[in-house]
Amino acid sequence: MKILIAADHAGFDHKQKILKLLPEFQWTDLGPATADRVDYPDFAEKLSKEILKGTAPLGVLICGTGIGMSIAANKVKGIRAAVVENPVSAQLSREHNHANVLCLGSRIVAPEYAAEIIRAWIKTPGSQDQRHLARVKKISDIESK
Repeated sequence: MKILIAADHAGFDHKQKILKLLPEFQWTDLGPATADRVDYPDFAEKLSKEILKGTAPLGVLICGTGIGMSIAANKVKGIRAAVVENPVSAQLSREHNHANVLCLGSRIVAPEYAAEIIRAWIKTPGSQDQRHLARVKKISDIESK
């Protein structure tokens, strides 16, 4: 499965390490190419738009806390970005919320633990239970207002 990944300058080193720690996935790195200062909303929007175009079904965004990336990505209609800090939350964000973007904080989780979180997130499918599907639809309905 193809997975998109992007970061800001605070997440750059984590992004590079995660790409090496998780070679079993087909990554498309959307930047940045260096650790020079950049603005996280630019990369959140870029990755989100690529998901909506169908370039890949899932994406990972990394900044200092994951919060800024999540806020920016969630402004794009059709994106459900979740900041998570452990594998259980990662699984539940996919299963219950059908999150299509995972946001991680480089100042919060070590790269090796981030790799565990990502692996759990990618391998968890969205629940087809009617209660979860109905809630995800309600989220889409809110976006349409």
